[in-house]
Amino acid sequence: MTAISLEHATVPADTGEVTLLIARRVEPGYEAAFELWARGILDSAAAFPGHLGHGLFRSSGGDAPWFLVHRFRNEAACRAWQDSPERAAWFADCEGHHHTEIARRTLTGMETWFAKPGSTRPAPPRWKMAISATLAIYPISVLGSLLLVPRLTGLPLLLSSAIVACVFNVLMTYVAMPAVSRLLRGWLTP
Repeated sequence: MTAISLEHATVPADTGEVTLLIARRVEPGYEAAFELWARGILDSAAAFPGHLGHGLFRSSGGDAPWFLVHRFRNEAACRAWQDSPERAAWFADCEGHHHTEIARRTLTGMETWFAKPGSTRPAPPRWKMAISATLAIYPISVLGSLLLVPRLTGLPLLLSSAIVACVFNVLMTYVAMPAVSRLLRGWLTP
């Protein structure tokens, strides 16, 4: 019987990635001009060293803001973009678009699991995030040990560990963490 190490099933390490969430309010009638500007600045940032991805979320209507999201490899890459002449040029060329920044939030590590979409509320303390992540990973670890690991004993260790890591990661990201953060919302961010 091949032993499968479950040490990768612990609370995910803080990788150092930084997510920048910016909320901007756009005056009615200027949405098209703003969207063109926003897509331009996002595309410019995407070509920047250390940029991992971006997104633009349109307003849900009325006074609701638009959201721009940037992901960076680390704080240094985020800071380099923030201080870059490329970014400054985009802001120098935004006259007439009639939009204003109403909130900015920087998320690192596990905070992204606990950020409520459309909210700029601060993330819970790290100790609460660690407890929540432990509550999420525990049932996955138990069920994985009972149901998945015995079926992988004939596979090479590296392959079986990769399968376990993939299954655990998907379940943590799409099932366990959303459920735990929803159930503990009142405790996490009173």
